[in-house]
Amino acid sequence: MSLHIVLLEPEIPQNTGNIARTCVVTDTTLHIIGPIKFSLSEKAVKRAGLDYWGFLKLHYYKSYQEFMEQHNDKTVFYATTKTNRIYSDVNYQNDEEVFVMFGKESKGIPEAILKEHRETNITIPMLQIEKARSLNLSNACAVVIYEILRQWKFPHMIKSKSEF
Repeated sequence: MSLHIVLLEPEIPQNTGNIARTCVVTDTTLHIIGPIKFSLSEKAVKRAGLDYWGFLKLHYYKSYQEFMEQHNDKTVFYATTKTNRIYSDVNYQNDEEVFVMFGKESKGIPEAILKEHRETNITIPMLQIEKARSLNLSNACAVVIYEILRQWKFPHMIKSKSEF
């Protein structure tokens, strides 16, 4: 089983760096779909990812279309606030590879994409507060990654480095 996080046009380099770090420590592949407005070699990205960046399994695509052409046979789950299907209610154990896409921080995934893939839209429950639209992108990724790994019984992960 392998886990893949897909970022569609991420906007904030620090979020991308944090997500990269989480991907490294969970053996998750990171896919970034452009265009992006920052360089993946920027200090902000690397600082957030610390010295983990060199261990990251990273794939970059120029467009959503290019990503889909390469992965059209895969099930992709689309994280959005515009559905009622809770991410933890999905059984991720049926797929050899699990792809979860997150949209840009300011707008999320375009509605046309969400409508086309309505059956695989997922959401993280949260209070509906007027000025709080959603969780921070890196936090949302971590929540979903760890739920999937929990369902998989945390394969190949060390649960404790030492016991007291």
